[in-house]
Amino acid sequence: MPDGPVSAMRLKYGLNPQQAWAEATTADGSPLPFSVLNGTPSVINLLDALQGWQLVTAVSEALGLVAAASMKHVSPAGVAVAGELDDATLATFGSGSTTSEVAAAYIRARDCDPRSSYGDMVALSHPVDLPAARLLARVVSDGVIAPGYEPGVAEILARKKRGAFLVLAMDPGYRPGEREARDVFGVRITQDSDPLRISGETFPALSADAILGLLTVRHTTSNSVAYVQDGRTIGIGAGQQSRVDSVRLAGEKADRWRLRRHPRIAGAQFPAGMSLQQQVNARMALVEGQLAADLPIEPLSPGEAEKWLAAAPPCTLVSDGYLPFRDNVDVAAQHSVGCIVEGGGSRRSGEVDEACREHGIEVVRTGLRLFHH
Repeated sequence: MPDGPVSAMRLKYGLNPQQAWAEATTADGSPLPFSVLNGTPSVINLLDALQGWQLVTAVSEALGLVAAASMKHVSPAGVAVAGELDDATLATFGSGSTTSEVAAAYIRARDCDPRSSYGDMVALSHPVDLPAARLLARVVSDGVIAPGYEPGVAEILARKKRGAFLVLAMDPGYRPGEREARDVFGVRITQDSDPLRISGETFPALSADAILGLLTVRHTTSNSVAYVQDGRTIGIGAGQQSRVDSVRLAGEKADRWRLRRHPRIAGAQFPAGMSLQQQVNARMALVEGQLAADLPIEPLSPGEAEKWLAAAPPCTLVSDGYLPFRDNVDVAAQHSVGCIVEGGGSRRSGEVDEACREHGIEVVRTGLRLFHH
């Protein structure tokens, strides 16, 4: 692959291998805003990388923190900013001898839903340093996009996947045009690029978790919701035809995240030789009440899980559109939601308000619709 920006790039293949010819270009023939330092991108690789880049740069600019996203099929499996690594996260991923903010942000992002993050595209708002590279070398991932790489780091990453690991360097100064287009079944659809800026300055009444949630659902296939706690998305529901199904799916993910913090699960000891992902899958089985790969570790009983979840601190639920029925609130209340952030404007907003009052949930209306398709 070329080692610098070019105006056209032949890709590995399209969405599927049988779509053998694929190419990436810019609309005006200018150079592409990224360089390929290693590997050959496919269409899905680029879709995930460019979507993830938009997400992490928006989060970092809005919150002033290093941000990371674990992308799968054009939606994030997890998004987080740099912050504390709790015992459960360290038990799964470790910290190495040193942990940088970049590495911490990605550990937190991947830990949001580590089963879904298997084989992800990593997006980082800041240059990849040695601690982050060492972390990436240990997890199963397809590639990374970042604004730069410290000396020697790209060479470390290039050894992954027998030399096929994708390493993309994004131009941090790149800005797209005022309009965007796509071709669907021979029809070209053109629209304005979304100019809305979401930050603490533009929405001062919103918490940092609410802003993180809004930016996450903005870059997640609709209908989408995100459960957010302490600077990370502990559950994301994407692409469901019914919004309440997204709320339920994301809530179940949030509960699994919480249950992995149970002392018996976080403290589980695994035999030498088990890969990191095998340990992730074993912990997931244990929190779901199943035996894990014939290990002598008791899974959580329904009663233990219920008791642990009942003590969970409240989190924020953010929706990319208004909640059309109160059933969304009823489901959210089952998953320790203390605040709901939604666009508002439903004909049944009064019923949604009543449900929030019944469950003791604060509701914040933004007037926004943030659909992504």
